[in-house]
Order: sequence, then C-alpha cells, then structure tokens
Amino acid sequence: MEAVIRSVKIAGMQGAVPPHRHSFVETPGLFTQEEADKIYASTGIHSRRILPKHLCASDMCIAAAQTLLKRLDWDPSSVDVLIYVSQDADYALPATACLMQHRLGLPQSAACLDVSLGCSGFVYATWIASQLLNSSSGQRALVLCGDTSSRHLLPDDRGTLPLFGDAGVATALQYDENWPNSYAVFGTDGTGGQHIAVKAGGRRVPNMPELEPRSKEEELQLYQDSRLSLNGAAVFSFTLKVVPKLIKDTLALAKIEADSLDMVVMHQANQFILEHLRKKAQVPADKYLIDMKDFGNTSSASVPLAICHKLTDFFSHGTHKVMLGGFGVGWSWGAIITDIGPIVAPEIIEIQDDFEPLALIQQ
Repeated sequence: MEAVIRSVKIAGMQGAVPPHRHSFVETPGLFTQEEADKIYASTGIHSRRILPKHLCASDMCIAAAQTLLKRLDWDPSSVDVLIYVSQDADYALPATACLMQHRLGLPQSAACLDVSLGCSGFVYATWIASQLLNSSSGQRALVLCGDTSSRHLLPDDRGTLPLFGDAGVATALQYDENWPNSYAVFGTDGTGGQHIAVKAGGRRVPNMPELEPRSKEEELQLYQDSRLSLNGAAVFSFTLKVVPKLIKDTLALAKIEADSLDMVVMHQANQFILEHLRKKAQVPADKYLIDMKDFGNTSSASVPLAICHKLTDFFSHGTHKVMLGGFGVGWSWGAIITDIGPIVAPEIIEIQDDFEPLALIQQ
C-alpha cells in the first residue's frame, strides 16, 4: 500500500535505555573467544542494554516522553494522539496506551492506542499518527516505541542471545500545514509469521495457569514456547527479497532518486543483513546508518534509537530528506521518505532502577 502524508512533521525524538550493559563477548562459558569475535564481526553487536525485571518497556517510553515534552516545552495537555508500539504490553488488558495517557498527564480527549508490531512498528505508527492528525482537530502526537526483547530469549540460545536488547523511544509529531509531503509504502506477508515468533502467551497457546497442575513435560514445553524462535536464514532471504523493492517503490512514490536522500535509516537487525541490503539497494555508505555495537536489535525502537545515538548534530542543524524503514516479524515492512529538521537535538538518557513504574493496577 502507498500513502501520502500531508502537513505533519517530526518535531523531536528522545531515547531511553537501562544502564545495565550485557556483552556476550564478555560472558564466560557462552562462547569461545574465537566464536565471540566472529559473531561480533558478523552482527556488529558488542553489548546490549537489559532492563531489570521490575520495569517494563512502557517505563522506558514514559521516561523518554517526559524528557522530550520538557525539551520541546510542550504541555502534556496539548498532546492529542498517543500511539504505543510494542510487543510487550504491561497487561493483557487494558491497552498500555490508556495507562500511559494517565501517567503522562495527557487530556482525556486524547486518542490513545496500542500497535503490536515489532520491527516495522515505528514507520507504521508514524503514518497512523500523522493520518489521525490530518483527519481531526489534533495538532500534536506522541509515537512511543519500546520492547524488552531480551525477555523472550532462552538463556542458552546461542543464536538469539547476542542479538536483542531493550530500549524505548519517544517521537513527537506536529501538524504544520506548510510542511512538505512525506511518502510511505507498506506491505505484509503472513506466511512468514512462523520465522520470528513467540508461540505461547496468546489465546492459541495460553500460558495461564490451569486448575490441574501441568506435568514437567508440559511445563518445559510451555517454557520453550514462551521464548523467541528465530529462523535467521529465512529472515535474511526475506530481507533481500522485499526490502530493496521497498526502497525502490518508496523512491518512486516520492518521485526522487536515491542521490536526493541525505540519510537512510533502516531497522537495525544486524550488521551483516544491513550491509547486504545496502549493497543490493545501491545506497552509498556515507548515507546509510548502521548502529549495532552498543544496543543490538531493539525491535520497534531501533530506527529512532539509532537516530538519537548517531544523528544528534545531523538533525539539529538544517533540514534533511531521509528514508526511514522497518522490516521483520510478521512478515511486515514499511518505509517513509520525509524531511526532518532542524529539531531539538535527539539524545538518549538512562532510566534508573528506581524509576517509578506507576502500574495503576494493584499487583
């Protein structure tokens, strides 16, 4: 699907990560030094940030949003839309976005909803929030992307453990009738759903306790089904098949050539995939951001987190035409070409262990 986004601009970005760094390179017994060096060379990941278990992805997003609102000098009562993008909701019910509305002090007139997408979620939510502003009296929106992907991993899964980290990012959108159009392309192929999946936890494979105790075998199976299953070869094949065409189609919709882009920021899956993708899409290295070393794959947060980490000065001075893209779990993909800047310098803060969760539901 193609979409033209009118009169909405990105006004600011703010990341939030836990202070706790975990590195498979430095974990005794997990890999030999030779194996660790090879994984680092391939993935580009050295360490990840891991959130303590008493906090949720929403807490990182709340910390990021509170900081961003202050830096923009936006009163929370002026925010009309909040979209929370995460595969790690606080509860089965209610929607986490509803709780976030209260925590941030947004008005009761605000439209707030969850989007349970992963790698493509930032692009999807930016489009959804923009369309909500365009079709309403709203002027301002927050897109909050956060995941605790590390909690889906088996502690002895050598294939996934080095890859995924935790992060949350807030992006502010502003209605501006004079802002140039943005262009977006989206796609979905559910036949790939099995290749990046957590089988248990929904209604097909519930992990709710039963009246009758489960056997040890059933508990073990549920434990394994509650963790991430990742088919790396299928992900690589999908990426090289779909994403170059996504880039080509988005450029065609915007009626520009790749040379007109100042920067391309795709979902930070891993360095190996991103390098192959860049070469196949023929994007110059100096216009293509790869930022894996310090955070790993942070799912829905990866695109704005990379911007907050590496493009602070880039976006705080001048206006730049950029492509932002996401691809992965689903299969789901999307890209947007938009102008950004100058904006309040994107940055990353650390959320401390004593951050107040304010869960709002009695434990």
